[in-house]
Amino acid sequence: MKIAFLGLGKMGTPMACRLLAAGHELTVWNRSPERAAPLLAAGARLASSPVEAVRNADAVLTMLFDDAAYEAVLFGTDAALDHLQPGALHIVLGTVSVAFSQRLTEEHARRSQPFVAAPVFGRPNVAEEGRLWIVAAGDDAAVSRARPLLEPLSRGITVLGQHPPQAHALKLGGNFLISAMIHSLGESFVYAASQGIDPGVFLESVNSALFQSPFYAAYGNVMLNPPVQPGATMELGAKDLNLFREAAAASNTTLSLAENLSAVFSEASAAGLAGEDWAVGQYKMALRRSKP
Repeated sequence: MKIAFLGLGKMGTPMACRLLAAGHELTVWNRSPERAAPLLAAGARLASSPVEAVRNADAVLTMLFDDAAYEAVLFGTDAALDHLQPGALHIVLGTVSVAFSQRLTEEHARRSQPFVAAPVFGRPNVAEEGRLWIVAAGDDAAVSRARPLLEPLSRGITVLGQHPPQAHALKLGGNFLISAMIHSLGESFVYAASQGIDPGVFLESVNSALFQSPFYAAYGNVMLNPPVQPGATMELGAKDLNLFREAAAASNTTLSLAENLSAVFSEASAAGLAGEDWAVGQYKMALRRSKP
């Protein structure tokens, strides 16, 4: 299949590589074209603009940073949506606001273009392994067309229903749980250390006794053994938490823990931690906040 892939960040590049390995014909675009080098070496073609990338594609997959990036690429001066082939499938893999997902749903319906929201759970190393978990929503026929493109990227796909914004709502809820888990782990590690207990031993003991969760183990290990290169950053975590709060507020729902975590991210930004790994940065905030 002829695929256009827009957005070659830490997640987009390994996902595009998986599609190439699956035998698809790939045209890629990124604001910083040098990021495309490994894909070009593997056989992809580089487009000079989003419009050039999508013009002849059977399917367009987008993995951009936020609503503003999607706005610029899809609706901006050279609106990529205006240049899709009739019937070309658009799959949004990135995390956007529920409100923007609703706008995308309405725009695609107006243009009679199939659209699937398919945000992903997983860090860059998981994307490299093709073991992301994907939450998909859209018209049944569109989801069926999307599935062969999503399967090389994932270890599992949850098909949520026919309303794409619900997939993005679920993704934001999942990312809120990640932040809550990291926050509780960070404070638990601070507590353990204050009692003379090695935080690594605390994590292994409590996870074995209570959770048996590879997710707790993986994030706890990142917190205690910071990676050289961050996966998701604090900036990304803050963005998704704010989108989660906005979605809750739009349905007149107040969530106290989300408000408390928002204050943590604001303090982290003021402390210059926005570029830190999400898990490492929240742990550093737990350590800072524990000092009188």
